[in-house]
Amino acid sequence: MLKQRTKIIPIFVPHQGCPHDCIFCNQKKITGVSTNVTTAEVEKIIEESLEGIDKSANIEIAFFGGSFTAIDIQIQKELLSVAKRYIEKGFVNYIRISTRPDCIDENILKMLKEYKVEVIELGVQSLDEEVLEKSNRGHSVECVIKSANLIKKFGFKLGLQMMVGLPGDNGTKCMMTAKKFVELKPDCVRIYPTLVLKDTGLEKILETKEYKCFTLNECRNIVKKILVLFTINDINVIRVGLQATDEIQEGEAVVGGPYHPAFRQLVESDIIKDYIEYLIKDKEKYCVKHQTSVKILCNKKIISTIVGNKKENIEFFTKNYGIKLSVVDSLIYKDVELPKDTIEIILSYDKNNEIEAIEENFKISIEEIYNIMSKEYETTI
Repeated sequence: MLKQRTKIIPIFVPHQGCPHDCIFCNQKKITGVSTNVTTAEVEKIIEESLEGIDKSANIEIAFFGGSFTAIDIQIQKELLSVAKRYIEKGFVNYIRISTRPDCIDENILKMLKEYKVEVIELGVQSLDEEVLEKSNRGHSVECVIKSANLIKKFGFKLGLQMMVGLPGDNGTKCMMTAKKFVELKPDCVRIYPTLVLKDTGLEKILETKEYKCFTLNECRNIVKKILVLFTINDINVIRVGLQATDEIQEGEAVVGGPYHPAFRQLVESDIIKDYIEYLIKDKEKYCVKHQTSVKILCNKKIISTIVGNKKENIEFFTKNYGIKLSVVDSLIYKDVELPKDTIEIILSYDKNNEIEAIEENFKISIEEIYNIMSKEYETTI
């Protein structure tokens, strides 16, 4: 049975209602929206979006940006009432909101239930007290845990958002936060590398050298372990990396930090590279004695992920192991189209320019790769 596609109608409510000015935040740069949203604008966004969406899709209206439940209660009801009408008409399946952990209580949750909200995402960012304090979050770890549990108690789906590389952060703290996320059993998570945006407190302490950004490689090395951890615990990772607006895409808003327009693909590529390296080391006696080649057959849609950004995975194995890595569309090579979640690996060992043997020829799922790498990564955390 094919999985039903989800289409999101995003409605951004930048900074409206937010009780704190977090050190990293400039919602107008992140969302690309600089004005508050009215009910008329919400209706217009929904109507225009529905025109271009396949009616067979699973459709959600998502209120992003700012802190939705910190907005004046009457405004919350007005905005939600517009979205609720489309659910009652059968045009939309559910509503999602994002908010802060300290803007959740039983009365708010009762109201959200009344207006057909189904998913609540909490902007948690970190579960380390020092990081929260240095980031001017204005809430504690205990507040996050209490709010998350209350949301689940009321029957909502829970989403958690974390940031990697905030002031006071390091790899150990990031992994600690990720492990605590797993304990909270969210339905979905988002992982954001910390970027320094213009007109933020983070920009000021970057200029004074009180803060140092994670490099792109540092961030990739941490996030790959987090992504594997969430995946093997059946937590849906719905985003890795900040969604680019025109300003961010062009580099106008970002003044520092590990930005890359395809950050998730970089991370997924690293995991595949690490698995191939694990495989080679496991067969080291063959790789040392012979020239070795690794051929990977896969669905054409994931070739670029396995090859790596600018073919960096191919270059890595040539430079570090003298091994030729090739990635081939399985449909062309064997007239069989592999699913996107499965690859076939062919290991060949060449002695004196003659094929001595094919040691391995096997298929493995991406899920199995993640399970194997979770054990390998655990030793380096």
